[in-house]
Amino acid sequence: MAAPDRRRRHGRRRAKQRASIAGPLALAVVLVVGAGAGYAAWHKSRATEGSATLDTGITDTTTPPASSALADGDSSPSPEGTTASPKASKKATKPSASATTSAPPTSVPKHGTGIFSIARASGSASGQGTIRRYKVEVEGGISLSATDAAHEIADILADPRGWTADGHDGFQLVSSGPADFVIKIATPDTVDRICGAAGLLTHGEVNCDVGATVVVNLKRWMLGSPEFDGPISGYRALIINHEVGHRIGHHHEGCPGPGKPAPVMMQQIKGLHGCVANQWPYDSQGRYISGPPVA
Repeated sequence: MAAPDRRRRHGRRRAKQRASIAGPLALAVVLVVGAGAGYAAWHKSRATEGSATLDTGITDTTTPPASSALADGDSSPSPEGTTASPKASKKATKPSASATTSAPPTSVPKHGTGIFSIARASGSASGQGTIRRYKVEVEGGISLSATDAAHEIADILADPRGWTADGHDGFQLVSSGPADFVIKIATPDTVDRICGAAGLLTHGEVNCDVGATVVVNLKRWMLGSPEFDGPISGYRALIINHEVGHRIGHHHEGCPGPGKPAPVMMQQIKGLHGCVANQWPYDSQGRYISGPPVA
């Protein structure tokens, strides 16, 4: 009986040894599998988080809203050299189905390049007596043809209701050589700079006459004035006739009475005071439209 007892005791020792080895191995397997699953979940969450951050960054830095191209209603580059992305520019400049080429603008650029281009246009003299030669210049960075503006101004100054009706003043548009004065059409910021250098505060709104230069505010040239209910061409005539009137020695005048035409030398943008808006110095019968002098 001794031999069977020894075999049973030996079998029990081997079973204990296998159990002592199997326990740590099973625990190790559990830990490895658990760690692997944990790492997979962590990696997946990091990958998702990284993609969201990247997409947000692209949206913020390389695709600005299309409206930014029209911040200023002009899609041309500003003097600082800022440009919209190609995607934004394409969207901003695409016409809508209801847009028309004759629709008036609702805003103008506040600033341009500060550099002026001379209109390559000239014409014959209009009027009699003293013929004043003038040039027309338009600031860069705005959508306005210097040549078209020059022809429009020449037509205004040659109109029989204009200053040539006095019989001793005339004008001639030139593009080269000496000139008696220059008419500059400029953005509000540039107008403020030029006029401000002479001590005149235009506040980005009005025109001025400085030395041998008539400075026309692009805002007024394109948008007119709420005090003037006629077409924009009529208000442009008022601008030119008023400022050129200063050039030939005329001073400000007031309203002559309710219901009467406002003198062209009246500052009509400041209010009509009962008068009717008018853009010509003379009426169709050649009579000067005057008002009381204003100091």
